[in-house]
Amino acid sequence: MHPRLTPRDLLDKLVSFPTVSRDSNLPLIDWVEEYLAGHGITAHRHYDETGEKAALFAHVGPDVAGGLVLSGHTDVVPVDGQPWASDPYVVEERDGRLYGRGTTDMKGFDALAIWAMVEAHYRGVKRPLQIALSYDEEIGCTGAPPMIEAMQGPLPKASAVIVGEPSMMKAVTGHKGGAGFWTHVVGFEVHSSLMHTGVNAIMWSAKLIDWANVRNAESRAATPSDLAAAFVPPWTTAHVGTISGGTAHNITAKDCRFSMDFRAVPGERLEDWRDAYFAELRAVEAEMQAVHPDARIDVEQRFDVPALVPEADGEAEMLVRKLTGDNTTNVVSYGTEAGQFQRAGYSAVVCGPGDIAQAHQPDEYITVAQFQAGQAFMERLLAHLSA
Repeated sequence: MHPRLTPRDLLDKLVSFPTVSRDSNLPLIDWVEEYLAGHGITAHRHYDETGEKAALFAHVGPDVAGGLVLSGHTDVVPVDGQPWASDPYVVEERDGRLYGRGTTDMKGFDALAIWAMVEAHYRGVKRPLQIALSYDEEIGCTGAPPMIEAMQGPLPKASAVIVGEPSMMKAVTGHKGGAGFWTHVVGFEVHSSLMHTGVNAIMWSAKLIDWANVRNAESRAATPSDLAAAFVPPWTTAHVGTISGGTAHNITAKDCRFSMDFRAVPGERLEDWRDAYFAELRAVEAEMQAVHPDARIDVEQRFDVPALVPEADGEAEMLVRKLTGDNTTNVVSYGTEAGQFQRAGYSAVVCGPGDIAQAHQPDEYITVAQFQAGQAFMERLLAHLSA
């Protein structure tokens, strides 16, 4: 049997696994599964299509439906090129802060959730507690939907989910949805002195990127709905974050690749934004093909993250407010797995220790005070589940 580790012990162990999204998370999953098994808790896995990553989920307490899920992701963003003052995969405490990759986003919460699961098992909670640890959240929340589907059957269906993204232990009841598309514009190369006979993929891509600029300006000028008004900004955004292409300064570009992402406020459908983009894309493609028939535009969806919509008297929100005493209204513009749980029929809320401003940063940290606040929350949660 494993000794019962403290939350800090668990944080140190989780951070020691460099689970960057481009790499496998299996060493971490192996360790967590073994640790839970050492305390009599059976965990289940769901592998991705490569077999190099897995989600892990488990249940303690009565074998009945209606429990609570603590949800976190195991992957972290890279540290490449970031100026760290200490080893990013060793938690170092300095000046009341715990430094390390993932301490805030979100292995701090994961450590607390694992601790709470073991404590719930030994304390004999009357209402079930579950844990769900996903993969590939950082590349578009792509690992949660198959995990949620895999949970149905092996675990009794819970009714509420707390997604522990850093929120300074405040209840976040709404976030924007997101959809991202890889766009590959294929042109036709000629010498730039004869550019009128070729199709410059970069210049035609610029038309699509400018379409995003126009839509952003229109959205900004419009009066936001009551549901959207709480967000910053209170409108749906279209964004191009990466672009590459071209061969030489005197050749019309054969290829141009860029990302087109949308962050939609609740109340607006990502499908409508996708359809509008595709309509513009096909119109541009037709103009390109009028110059040369071999020109084309290929598009592939990278991610689809539904919005978290505020729930009227939502179970998850009411529980978090009861345990934290927080009655403020909080929404965020980034996406989480909470919207995916909500779409699958769970009441969902975001609440976790740490400040999202520290996520992905060099010298990422969570304050000791926030980590302790997270543990105090878990203690109150265990008391609630045991009552």
